[in-house]
Amino acid sequence: MVLNENERIEDLGGGFQIIQDKTKFCYGTDAAVLAKFIAAKPKEKVIDLCSGTAIVPILLCKYTKCADFTALELQEEMCAIANRSVALNGLEDKIKVICGDLKDVKMMFASGSFDVVSCNPPYMVKGTGKMNGSFSVQIARHEIFCTLEDVVRSSAFLLKSGGRFYMVHRAERLVDIFVLMRNYKIEPKKMTWVCAGPNSAPSLVLVEGQKDRNSGIVVTKPLYVNF
Repeated sequence: MVLNENERIEDLGGGFQIIQDKTKFCYGTDAAVLAKFIAAKPKEKVIDLCSGTAIVPILLCKYTKCADFTALELQEEMCAIANRSVALNGLEDKIKVICGDLKDVKMMFASGSFDVVSCNPPYMVKGTGKMNGSFSVQIARHEIFCTLEDVVRSSAFLLKSGGRFYMVHRAERLVDIFVLMRNYKIEPKKMTWVCAGPNSAPSLVLVEGQKDRNSGIVVTKPLYVNF
């Protein structure tokens, strides 16, 4: 594998690897805990929105027996890296990378095409937070090209009835997340706080929702990670 300037190969364990470009958005703890949170079953169809370098689908190939993943990413340069990472792992028969805008899913897929939708979306509302890093990094961190509502709306369209939605987000956005999920008929069914330790306030939240289901949520024990 020939690497471009600023690129490196990172070991994901279990024989899996990913290409990272230090000038663009590199995956972090949030993507790793999201992949662990997702319960993808064999023969299910999974789409990962805001997929970046396809880190979540690659990790799901490591953690699950599911073999039908679509990685949807807006940025062409990130899609190129994702395709090379997929090839690096020999996963071309399991992961399809599509370069496109999640707001346009109705033009790309039929309604109810997927059993599972996952997303590690931009966290910060447009106009808030410091705009650090390259524009590629800013796109991944700030709601420049898609909002939380865009993510939930598109996920609701893509999911079949009873399908599952998985997302990681900032803890302070939880009310927004639940309101939008219910607005689009995705019922919150499971939630896990992500904290640095037992004495630390949650910084992230993992949420599972199910389309067209009745109310009732399970709140699990917090997940402690080193950020």
